[in-house]
Amino acid sequence: MKKLLVFLKNYRKQLIFGPFFKLLEAVFELIVPVVMAKIIDEGIANRDSGEILRLSGIIVLLGVCGLAFALTCQYLAAKCAYGFGTELREALYRHINTLSHSSVDKIGASSLVNRLTNDTNTVQNGVNMFIRLATRVPFLITGATIMAISIDLKLSLIFFVVAPVISAIIFIIMRKTVPMYKDVQKKLDRAAMLTKENIEGTRVIRAFSRQQEEIDEFGGAVNDIAESSAAVGKISAILNPAAFMMMNLGIVAITWFGGIRVDGGRLTQGELTAFVNYMTQILLALVVLANLIVIFTKAFASANRVSEVFDLESEKSDGNELPSQHTDCKTAVEFKNVSFAYDGAGDNSLDGISFSIGRGQMLGIIGGTGSGKSTVSSLIPCFYRAGSGKVFVYGSDVVNYDFDELRKTIGIVPQKAVLFSGTIRENMKWRKADATDEEIISALKTAQAWEFVEKMPDRLDTVISQGGKNLSGGQKQRISIARALVGNPQILILDDSTSALDYATDLAFRKALRSDLPDTTIIMISQRTTSLKDADRILVLEDGESVGLGTHDELLKSCGVYSEIYRSQMNEKEGGENA
Repeated sequence: MKKLLVFLKNYRKQLIFGPFFKLLEAVFELIVPVVMAKIIDEGIANRDSGEILRLSGIIVLLGVCGLAFALTCQYLAAKCAYGFGTELREALYRHINTLSHSSVDKIGASSLVNRLTNDTNTVQNGVNMFIRLATRVPFLITGATIMAISIDLKLSLIFFVVAPVISAIIFIIMRKTVPMYKDVQKKLDRAAMLTKENIEGTRVIRAFSRQQEEIDEFGGAVNDIAESSAAVGKISAILNPAAFMMMNLGIVAITWFGGIRVDGGRLTQGELTAFVNYMTQILLALVVLANLIVIFTKAFASANRVSEVFDLESEKSDGNELPSQHTDCKTAVEFKNVSFAYDGAGDNSLDGISFSIGRGQMLGIIGGTGSGKSTVSSLIPCFYRAGSGKVFVYGSDVVNYDFDELRKTIGIVPQKAVLFSGTIRENMKWRKADATDEEIISALKTAQAWEFVEKMPDRLDTVISQGGKNLSGGQKQRISIARALVGNPQILILDDSTSALDYATDLAFRKALRSDLPDTTIIMISQRTTSLKDADRILVLEDGESVGLGTHDELLKSCGVYSEIYRSQMNEKEGGENA
């Protein structure tokens, strides 16, 4: 929680003057019972209508002033809380974007979204309530107690009996509910995860007619939230009835014993009324305090969850070397005995991988599902760091580079084509913000995408819906490839990014790639041996280990895994002719 206080530094005035105006409101509220006592003892007792009207006017004036102070405090509290919330969300979002892939994997995307939205809103509400009530409630309890003691010390002993009982009720309930609120937040994370998966996988769900199963699973998740929330609510619901019961018993006691003291002449009727008002103020303040503790409990739980994200270290490079400093190196990418395991995974995803590829050459990577192909591509731009061994780019360990500069030299096309809402032109400028239309069109032609883009009515200004839902799978892949080609990257990583292309388009793309980007080092991951036949070297992976490295013809003779993959993709005639 302390880490989040830094976001309040621009709102010091609101933090000071907000509670100050709330204190003024409380002062005026404490004066009202005294005036009421005078109305009863001096105005009504003496049947002095003038005095009654004068004192009633004072009460109205006190109410108006109290309202003005309350509204001023509300304004300052809102300005502080919402300003704090805005800065917190911006900082959290900025920090999330600096996290490494492993850090994001640790918490999970759905949980990060929940913390960025729901938890920050809860913390913001806590700040708002702190300014509005955190100072008023203690002051009101203290002030009302002092005023009551000044009226009648003996009768005020009832306060010191009732208040601890109500405080004990609050403590017991809070002790039960605090862990339960944390559990509710975790279940909200699961519901958010299911929501994200179901929305993104809508087409798959419908293709398998799994709508009802997914609805049932989500229903189970929200039912868990409802049950946990209901359990917390049942315990919290005891608070107000129990507190009000004790408050009313206290008022009964005051009225009983106060009536005796009034009969004895030691207390006036007006003072007894004032005493009851102060008792009511104190006990209502305790109830408000209890509800305030509930809000603060939620806020602290959410603040801890937000702080957990800030505790994750931002992705930082160990050095500041630039790729431009290594222009003389002939080797573009080299792995030396690299092993890697994902956090929480039992076995290595890669084990002892070694290979090198020169500038302007093409490396193909092939292997079965889960063999570690995508992991290799993630280590080159240092999305993950090798567990052992070293990854070199232009002769220098990738951890020694400035990551931003390193990644500017690498064009990456992920396994899943990801496009963003906006025009095609806006998507194409992600890698190079000042790219001209000529550069964009050139990249689209190389990626075999211009043939369908130029037929669109708005061409480069065609709007892409969220996630590229208005494009086919092959169109999305080709635009994703073109986006990575803008600016002619020195290294191009294609992570199984031609899987949705037909063989003819795939062949045309590979030919264009060779002719249009002759100096670019290409690392192509594919399940198709036909896509990798012309590669300078092909790395064959199986269960995270290298089982073959060489050209297509060499591997057909020396690598059984590659030969098996190749023959399984060819018909018998093709297999016989190429054997």
